[in-house]
Amino acid sequence: MPVWQVILLCLVVAIIAAVLATLRTRRKDIKKVAYMMDALEDGELNFRFQDKNKFNRTLNRIRTIFEKQRQAHEQDSWTKLIRVLTHEIMNTVSPIASLSDALSKSMDETGRSELDVKAGLETISDSSKNLIKFVETYRQLSGVARPMRKAIDLQELMDGVIALNSEFTAGCGASCSYHPKEPDLMIYADQGQISQILINLIKNALQAGAQHIDLSARMGKDDEVIVEVANDGAPIPPAAQEQIFVPFYTTKKDGSGIGLSLARQIMRQHNGSIDLVKSDAAVTVFQMVFR
Repeated sequence: MPVWQVILLCLVVAIIAAVLATLRTRRKDIKKVAYMMDALEDGELNFRFQDKNKFNRTLNRIRTIFEKQRQAHEQDSWTKLIRVLTHEIMNTVSPIASLSDALSKSMDETGRSELDVKAGLETISDSSKNLIKFVETYRQLSGVARPMRKAIDLQELMDGVIALNSEFTAGCGASCSYHPKEPDLMIYADQGQISQILINLIKNALQAGAQHIDLSARMGKDDEVIVEVANDGAPIPPAAQEQIFVPFYTTKKDGSGIGLSLARQIMRQHNGSIDLVKSDAAVTVFQMVFR
């Protein structure tokens, strides 16, 4: 065999070997990216690749960025929660302390009627009951039960939810309907908990003056089931849109501020999510994703 053929053969073998090595490395890199994406979706950031090459170092840097963002978000959430808790407790305790001090001083004064004392005691009693109610609400929020999952036909679930709200909906002169974009959609979830979320979203829409509430469902590109609740009620103010899932935050006078917080906790326990995707003068849309 001529020398030039030997050299050419060696070059071909070397090129093939290099290509095969590159393909093996690329497959490993694809697996690493897939693993990292799964971990990020599940909120698990306790992984790290060996810093033996630039690609691994890049993946580790991405993980670090996500970790810092999550820590900042958690810190912000705790700060908001503590601020709301402090506000609610102080609003209740301050009148109790003030009235108790006033009644104590009044015992040494003349001309203080029994009606004044009774009114003060009634106010203290009401404030104490409100504080107890607030604590009970917080306990409810922090004690979400583990979901008891089963296969649920979405059509049956939506029919039941709409029926439960039919009287309230009719009383508000509104309509509520379900329009699946694909037939025979099913989710694997706790029927009671998911019904609770949907009922709360419909109730909120009616309280916002909605006349039309449209429930819909479809399959996502990654085989997740996406449920949307849209209404034409008053939009959520822009300043409130980032706060509505914070525990005890509410824009309603008599609202408890736990409905949407509870909904988000339930969806997280289902490995899913709930978000406000749009709220303007035309429509407000909440999206639930079941993975």
